[in-house]
Amino acid sequence: MNARVSRLLVIFTAFFAGLALCLGVILFVGGRGAGNGVIQAAPIGGPFHLIDQDGHPFSDQDLKGKTFLVFFGFTHCPDVCPTALFELSEVMRKLGPDANRTAALFISVDPERDTPEAMKDYLASFDPHVRGLTGDSAALAAVAKAYRVYYKKVPLEGDDYTMDHTAIVYLMDKEGRFVSPFNMRRTAEVAAADLRKHL
Repeated sequence: MNARVSRLLVIFTAFFAGLALCLGVILFVGGRGAGNGVIQAAPIGGPFHLIDQDGHPFSDQDLKGKTFLVFFGFTHCPDVCPTALFELSEVMRKLGPDANRTAALFISVDPERDTPEAMKDYLASFDPHVRGLTGDSAALAAVAKAYRVYYKKVPLEGDDYTMDHTAIVYLMDKEGRFVSPFNMRRTAEVAAADLRKHL
């Protein structure tokens, strides 16, 4: 199996894993409490302590009072991650000044390669409201677990590797609570209008 086929298989696997998780989240959020008619909040998100692309500590407390979006990925991702970050950047641009009232986080699942310097270099191509976060293996595993994110290292030819991972954008409210998966399969104008309702 050549490298191109391997990469395509990884991309399709990540897509379908993300789709399955997205459907599960929707079903979970839409579920009713046991006989009381109350919608139960999905157990997604929580406290974290990571490092941003400038090498500064960054935690969930830095987002208090802001609605924010979260996407997990890695800088060597061939197309799923750059596509998602481009779409997030377009949403931030369409928000105009309101972009300062929110945040978009790109959290790495590849601590071996995604140093703060690598994240900063990678994110230079995207809107400055997209903040990159990384950390050691334990810290990233903890935040991935809190967000119910699947990720796995996948060997390629030679010593190279890629990462299989959940590809969902999470919408979180001003208290850091999960709202819903954020639909990126629409125009940036429509997505920005939807996000603005939560600011």
